[in-house]
Amino acid sequence: MGTRKMTFTLPEDIASRFVRRVPARERCKYLAEALTEKLCTRDRLLAEAYQSANEDLEVQSIEKEFDAIHDEAAEPWAGASPRRNLAGKARSPRGRRDS
Repeated sequence: MGTRKMTFTLPEDIASRFVRRVPARERCKYLAEALTEKLCTRDRLLAEAYQSANEDLEVQSIEKEFDAIHDEAAEPWAGASPRRNLAGKARSPRGRRDS
């Protein structure tokens, strides 16, 4: 697995505690483990929230309403005539001539 060097700014009290309690040669590993744990917790909580929302009958009802709207609505550009390119021609790298 690759690594990436990063710079962080921490509040002074946290930085002082970190430097006192974690030996210099273990700090990268410590931060990697702490971040992994925190990110896994967030992922788990997010998955639980999605699961809860998917089981909610009111949410299911709202989703069915939106699905019906999508099925009924036609794309605004369907069947429309093609329009010309409004951006215009590209200019030369030299720029405009002042004549």
